[in-house]
Amino acid sequence: MTRRAQLSRTVIDTTLTIGALGERTGVTSETIRYYERVGVMPVPTRGAAGATHAGYRRYGSRDVDRLAFVRRARALGFSLDEVRDLLSLADDPSRPCAEVDVLARAHLDQVVAKLAQLAALETELRRVIGECRGGTAVADCRILHALGDQMKSLILSPRSEAVAVDELAAGTFGRHPATLTL
Repeated sequence: MTRRAQLSRTVIDTTLTIGALGERTGVTSETIRYYERVGVMPVPTRGAAGATHAGYRRYGSRDVDRLAFVRRARALGFSLDEVRDLLSLADDPSRPCAEVDVLARAHLDQVVAKLAQLAALETELRRVIGECRGGTAVADCRILHALGDQMKSLILSPRSEAVAVDELAAGTFGRHPATLTL
């Protein structure tokens, strides 16, 4: 076997199919293809005609690292646009780390705001569940009545989402004087 053939075989043997890449990173093949379509992952090379892996997508160690980065960033709740921005920064090591810090802090602010919303939802759900009498017929279910009343309030009230979240946190959601009731 010639030196060139040996090198070519080594390259083929050290690359991964989409399935192997998925197994290594815990990302499905369908998601990998999606990431390629939306530009988060580069479109991979394909095996040459007549080669062992002819026509199949081939991925290298850089693809494994990049996909693992994307998966971790998504697990932390970064949007695809934010992931693209982070990857752009990572691809240019000469850029200042402060740019990454700005993105991460902005995302943290979003997470904190979401946690506040979830805490308000928890409070309201606990209140609604607390009104349950238990053992009554569904027609008399306080939870279903409360949910129906809250939905009417949401649909008929011109309040902003922020006001609704504040009311949820205060336990006054649906009791606003401007709320129309049926």
